[in-house]
Amino acid sequence: MAKLCLSLLLILLSIFSLSSTVEPAFSGHTARRSRARANIEAACRTTRYPDLCVHCLTTYVKPNMTIQNPQQLAQVALTASLYRALYARAFVLKVAKELNTLKRENQVVRDCLQQINDSVDQLSGSIKELRRLGQESVGDDLFWHISNVETWVGTALTDANDCVNALPGPNMSKLKATIKGKMLNVAQTASNALALFHSFAARYKAASATKKP
Repeated sequence: MAKLCLSLLLILLSIFSLSSTVEPAFSGHTARRSRARANIEAACRTTRYPDLCVHCLTTYVKPNMTIQNPQQLAQVALTASLYRALYARAFVLKVAKELNTLKRENQVVRDCLQQINDSVDQLSGSIKELRRLGQESVGDDLFWHISNVETWVGTALTDANDCVNALPGPNMSKLKATIKGKMLNVAQTASNALALFHSFAARYKAASATKKP
């Protein structure tokens, strides 16, 4: 877990390594931060949960960082979704151990644990695949990578939604209500990340269409 979190931190640092600078004056910081937030808000309007999108991205994008292109934005969104999935998995794993003696109730939690494990794997793979996209020219290989990311993030979203839908209604325990809330958050951040990735991938699809006879 610690190693994975460190890897995610390194990913975020690498995203901005070429574009991060520290402004010498407070006014420069303010202007830079305002532009970054404006860009994030504009991009998040294409998502299903724009307020959550803005909150997540502004949390992970520091004031001295600049998002230069849609790929970086999608990368940060996927990383934010993966962090939420990791936190949810840690909580569900703890609950599964506590409910070990209650077999009937525990089965639903164990199913959710399997689904959140799958979501973590799918989101982790998507982040790595997106990083490869910057090294590809427009062609079949590039669209294969795009398809992989779309499929894997979509699967992570489905897994999280399946867990949410499997949990009972208003009479559920506080623990299960917490699980449902965390998994819903994973589903919503994955949905937003997928929307931002679609915006990034659209330019490649448009470039490919213009090249066709």
